[in-house]
Amino acid sequence: MTDRGGIDRRGLIAGATILTAAAASRAGKAQEQPVIDERTVLIVVDVQNDFCPGGSLAVAKGDEVVPVINALAKRFSNIVLTQDWHPPGHSSFASSHPGKKPFETVQMSYGPQVLWPDHCVQGTKGAEFHADLDQARAQTVIRKGYRREIDSYSGFVEADRRTPTGLTGYLRERGILRAVIAGLATDFCVSWTAQDAARAGFDTYVVEDACRAIDLEGSLAKAWAEMAELDVTRIKASDLPG
Repeated sequence: MTDRGGIDRRGLIAGATILTAAAASRAGKAQEQPVIDERTVLIVVDVQNDFCPGGSLAVAKGDEVVPVINALAKRFSNIVLTQDWHPPGHSSFASSHPGKKPFETVQMSYGPQVLWPDHCVQGTKGAEFHADLDQARAQTVIRKGYRREIDSYSGFVEADRRTPTGLTGYLRERGILRAVIAGLATDFCVSWTAQDAARAGFDTYVVEDACRAIDLEGSLAKAWAEMAELDVTRIKASDLPG
């Protein structure tokens, strides 16, 4: 149903209904545990070779999340994977900024940008998912960071905070109310994804023991504080219903 101005009223109504239901769900959280049903999604963030031991931007013990996530995935009927997918010479790479080193910060058009070692370059082994990650039951993969001039930590909105990945619309179309998030790294891509999930109206949980962090100059404590401000709930895998 579309009016003369081109507005899809059915889409607006559906989106509003889901947001209202999600708000009611947040208000009704009795034990700070998500219900795992057809309206709950597991979002697995960037469990890729370059973020695991031996990778170019390895997160300490990053590979330890794989068996935890595989066990969690068996409980979910909705699973989304996110994948860093940078072109060569991406603007977030220190190698693209003469005289700069990894982990220095520069100013980009969209704000401060941490510079990283080259990582998750399209088509390389480093960009592939960890070999032991069970991908068979994932319905979709959201690739991010493929625009050369914009970094992308979040699975929902790129670092310019304007460019959507399409994940919000995908989840709303499927009637999702709750997002359970795991992966790498807690203080960057997991945190940004969780915060944007909460901003989009989803009841959001981060599974702490299914994540690992970089912890760059206090970034882990800062990330947990920012997530808490948006009512993102910090849980353990054992908190989830079996």
